Amino acid sequence: MSEPIRVLIVDDQALLRGSFRLLVDTAPDLTVVGEAENGAQAVALAAATRPDVVLMDVRMPEMDGIEATRRITAAQETRVLMLTTFDLDAYVYDALRAGASGFLLKDTPPGELLTGIRVVASGEGLLAPTVTRRLIHEFARKEVTPSSGAGADLSGVTEREKEVLTLIAKGLSNADLAAHLHVSLATVKTHIGRLLAKLRARDRAQLVIIAYESGLVGVGEK
Repeated sequence: MSEPIRVLIVDDQALLRGSFRLLVDTAPDLTVVGEAENGAQAVALAAATRPDVVLMDVRMPEMDGIEATRRITAAQETRVLMLTTFDLDAYVYDALRAGASGFLLKDTPPGELLTGIRVVASGEGLLAPTVTRRLIHEFARKEVTPSSGAGADLSGVTEREKEVLTLIAKGLSNADLAAHLHVSLATVKTHIGRLLAKLRARDRAQLVIIAYESGLVGVGEK
C-alpha cells in the first residue's frame, strides 16, 4: 500500500482548520501533518514536515497565503491548493502566479475537496472546472499582456506542443486533448511532460499561466 498523501492545513480560523483536519483524516489515503494559522507558520511548518499538499487560505495576518505560497514552492516540491471565499477572489490569479497548483472555494462539498487534494498531489493542477477558466480569463484581462510574459520563453517549444499548451489553457482535460488531437492519452501525457520540462513548470496550472503571459493565448479567447 502506498504512503498517504501528507497535507498541511493553513487558515487563520481555528474552527475551519479543525473541520478540514477532521475531513482529511477520514480519508484512508490522506493524512494531516500539521496546522498553521498564518503564512509565516505555514512556511516554517512546510519546511519541517515536507507535506505533499498545502491547503492554503489566501487572507491571513502576518503573512498572506500568496507570499507563503511563493516561499514554499520556491523552496520545495510541495504543491499548494488555495482555498478562497469567492470564485473571483482578486488574489487567486496572483496565487497561481506565485506557484499554487489550483484553487477551491471554502464551501466546496467535502468529497470534492478530498478529490481536489488528490488531483493536485498527482500533479494535474486543479484548472479544469469552468469557474477556474472564468477566473483566469477575468484576471488575464486585468493584469496580463504579452509584454508581461517576457520570462515565458517558448522558443524551444514545437508547434505541436504550442497547440497542446493552447488547449490546456482553454481548460481541456487529457481526455479532451486526446479526442481533439486524434492521439492516444499516452501521447498527450508525453506532450505535457515535455512542456513541463521545457518551460520548467511545476504542473498544469503553471502551464496555463505561461500560455497567457507569453501571449500564446489571447485575452478573452474561448
